[in-house]
Amino acid sequence: MKGIFPIEKFESMRTPFYYYDVQLLRQTLRTINDEARRHEGFVVHYAIKANANPKLLKIIREAGLGADCVSGGEIEASIQAGFPSNKIVFAGVGKSDWEILLALDHNIFCFNVESIPELEVINQLAAQKGKTARVAFRLNPNVGAHTHANITTGLAENKFGIAMRDMLSVIEHAQQLKNVKVVGLHFHIGSQILDMGDFEALCNRINELQLELERHRISVEHINVGGGLGIDYAHPNRVPLPDFKAYFDTYARKLKLRPGQTLHFELGRAVVAQCGSLITRTLYIKEGAVKRFAIVDAGFTDLIRPALYQAYHKIENITSNEPLETYDVVGPICESTDVFAKQIDLNRTQRGDLLAIRSTGAYGEIMASQYNCRQLPAGYTSDEIR
Repeated sequence: MKGIFPIEKFESMRTPFYYYDVQLLRQTLRTINDEARRHEGFVVHYAIKANANPKLLKIIREAGLGADCVSGGEIEASIQAGFPSNKIVFAGVGKSDWEILLALDHNIFCFNVESIPELEVINQLAAQKGKTARVAFRLNPNVGAHTHANITTGLAENKFGIAMRDMLSVIEHAQQLKNVKVVGLHFHIGSQILDMGDFEALCNRINELQLELERHRISVEHINVGGGLGIDYAHPNRVPLPDFKAYFDTYARKLKLRPGQTLHFELGRAVVAQCGSLITRTLYIKEGAVKRFAIVDAGFTDLIRPALYQAYHKIENITSNEPLETYDVVGPICESTDVFAKQIDLNRTQRGDLLAIRSTGAYGEIMASQYNCRQLPAGYTSDEIR
């Protein structure tokens, strides 16, 4: 456990900071490519929103993945990292004009469109540029996912996507517009999904939709099923890689692709989560009336997931081999929700000990804020710290 961290180097470094095991990242990317290549027509994009650290983006781009972006800033980060424009997909429910124009200027692969008003704006802006925008319609399949309510995206009540009942009319409307070309359908049902049955349900819904489209003589080149594959937050050492084989095999078995169709995936958390740890230093041990608190120098400004989603992250004291004691691990932010974990067992902890908050490579550094005028955490790779 402790051997994966260069603790002697950490001792002299300013905390908190993110540490990325890029050997694990490269192993993850090799596994993704190996499993995806077993199936004809599978194309994998990396969801930039999970982590846009430039050093990680370069490694992911070198592995050949495309980029899934949900903002103009993410498009810019992708371009700067060297992702080819023809591998960039632009999703998001609220694309502003400057973001659409940026994407048009770079001739990206595809816009994932979420409403008729958005479609019409893209058509108008593409006309101004004298271009034709490639679009895929994000449909809301009304498929639930066994995950936290705040990270489901495929239910009818969610803000994302076009309602199923409007699918045909939207596609037919788009076919009348001169500056857009419909190339695909897009879906996404949620995040941190471990039950392959959820992905099977999505496949079944897409199969139904394709049959309906064919009855109206409509076909598409590309199907995009989003991402959503979860990781094992409880056992980052024992299970460092998600089950990519089961994930891709599920789609290969259950989704009935037409000849020549390409199947696109947008994996984020599954790519980067396990390679990242937030390293924080213990400031004080406070003996409360009923609890013992380990007060650390990281707060929800550095990692908001526990406060926002009640998310679990394994925490390890990487500088102590003392017997286990029970702590609430809390940060310095002036909010009661600044708590990383309650009533967890750590090796006996004292001032100065380093704690590693594991599986934080996704939605960690990228969601950091400067609330309380705190500095943003730095991010270092294992290639830099040896």
